[in-house]
Amino acid sequence: MAISSRSARSPEGDSPLLQSLLGLSREISLCEPPLRQRRRARSAARKARILSLLFEELLCAVHPAGDLPRSAVLWLREIFVVLRRFKRLLDSCSDRMSRVSLVLGLESVAGDFHELTRSLSRLLCVFPVSDLGLGEDSVELVELLQKQCRRSSAAVDPEDEELRSEILEMVGDLEQKIIPDHSKLENMFERLGVNDFMKLCKEIERLEVEIPDRVDPNRTARMTALLGLLRYGKCVLFGASPAPGSHLHADHGGFETSDAAVPADFRCPISLDLMRDPVVVSSGQTYDRESISGWIASGHATCPKSGQVLSNSRLIPNRALRNIIHQWCGQHGVPFDAPEYPEVSVDPDRLRTSKAVVEAVKMTTLFFLRKLEASPSAESANKIVHELRQMAKSSSDNRAFIAEAGAVPLLASLLESNDAHLQVNAITALLNLSILPVNKRRIMLAAGGLDGLVYVLRSGRTWQAKENAAATLLSLSTHHASYRRKVAMTAGVAEGLAELVRSGPASSQRDGLVAMLNLAGDKDNIGRLVEGGVVEAALEATAVPEVAEIALTVVAAVAKRGGAAAVAETKGSIARLAGAMRWGTDRAKETAAAALVSVCPQGGEAAVAELTAISGIECAIWNLMRSGSERGSRTAASLGRMCRRWAVVAPEE
Repeated sequence: MAISSRSARSPEGDSPLLQSLLGLSREISLCEPPLRQRRRARSAARKARILSLLFEELLCAVHPAGDLPRSAVLWLREIFVVLRRFKRLLDSCSDRMSRVSLVLGLESVAGDFHELTRSLSRLLCVFPVSDLGLGEDSVELVELLQKQCRRSSAAVDPEDEELRSEILEMVGDLEQKIIPDHSKLENMFERLGVNDFMKLCKEIERLEVEIPDRVDPNRTARMTALLGLLRYGKCVLFGASPAPGSHLHADHGGFETSDAAVPADFRCPISLDLMRDPVVVSSGQTYDRESISGWIASGHATCPKSGQVLSNSRLIPNRALRNIIHQWCGQHGVPFDAPEYPEVSVDPDRLRTSKAVVEAVKMTTLFFLRKLEASPSAESANKIVHELRQMAKSSSDNRAFIAEAGAVPLLASLLESNDAHLQVNAITALLNLSILPVNKRRIMLAAGGLDGLVYVLRSGRTWQAKENAAATLLSLSTHHASYRRKVAMTAGVAEGLAELVRSGPASSQRDGLVAMLNLAGDKDNIGRLVEGGVVEAALEATAVPEVAEIALTVVAAVAKRGGAAAVAETKGSIARLAGAMRWGTDRAKETAAAALVSVCPQGGEAAVAELTAISGIECAIWNLMRSGSERGSRTAASLGRMCRRWAVVAPEE
């Protein structure tokens, strides 16, 4: 074989390019064909094997420092692009794309294979044989490839088409409330390649990630229906999922955190924690849904980061960022849980579900509740409750079906469980159910419902259980003023929230303070909150930077609605509020000033005297008057007048 010599463009010549092509073609030829699109995958592997023989011959013929003709180099680069696209398509069919999505998109995937084959065929037609002076064997390989490419077709494999028809028929049966036959389900899962528990869970996870990214509503509806079918099949064939809990401490430890350094862009500006459900508010800033929901629920109407007034309370999911965070968590071994907090605003289009999904959820729910009613072991109950918890977080329809089927009393009965994992799953399932207004009433009226929540709040075995108990009480109390009063007046609620704020980590303190703030919105509740130690706990929390602003807001709310005297009587209250005015954030300064305006008149001369004796307080008041918001300036001016009046009437000594 003779290769035209050229002056070398680099010390290594074109060997690296040929080596890359050889490696890529061999990799494709060794790819395990997927269960679906198997014929096309094998055909691509055969073509890659033939090309690898050609690249081997070229490598043997080219001197290590030699150079191929320019026409050959350009051709090889184009071939590399096509082979790389083949590799990505094969990887997608084998690993990245869900099996169900692959079956639904038979024509699309077949078209992709056909288009790549045509691209390869066009390149083979312009293969620079004369420039390379290849032998007859190599020319025959190229001709063989051309013949194979010409036989390519975009037609769908009959076997794949038959499977798709059977799957869609089963979805149709679901719509008619016909329970799927177990043997047919097993056969379908076998042919999809998801015939064991772990494979099926992975398939469900893939489908959940793919559905939000679809732009075709019809395709999305079918994928959603099939997701319901897969979940039902998983439950009836393999039982409830093993509830994750290996990272849960046995005693008030909450969940372990990874040692990986979380990038700043992945942290919520409010909580500084990793965002699990990033959403964008009207100001354009991104927050974690849980944190910004609590911020808005506490009465704030401005963006925490920019200070801009929010034109609406709609929270738009930032799916691109969520996918990036999800990938980062997978790479660094950080647990990534999907969102489980009440949504402030939900796009109605996202809640549309097909009839098949509705029936699948109903069947699955009844299946699990029958199992739970049979009083299974703690381990089995934990698996079932975890499954209900996962279902309840996904949509309003699911929350309605689960509660209507009688889940609330069963879950409430598990709140005092000694099993830490079961307790967390039960309280979180109730939290997810409480998002739906009608379910709030069910929880309030359920035997042991409210008392069970208080038990978990005060005696929960983990901080996560206590946090979710506080969040559930908050969810219940936001529905109606009468519910807010009932929650506040329930024995142990105020005390439990105060204990949570005093002793818990920052996330627990935040949940407790948000619940306090909501309850303090009703004047009738103030006396009970004061008795329960809310004022002392909130004042102590003003020293914690992560929750100082909301703690001050709680103090100001209690003082404004009749608890000013109690705040004034609390040891160190004036000093703490004054300290916030001097050293706090802009928002903290304004909130502390508002609290002092309410407290000082009730505390009398002693309170004002204590305030004016604090070094630097006059400067803090003047700074707030000069640089604060319009409301903050007015509040500071009122506080300044109080101090001046006292100075005038104070007896000279």
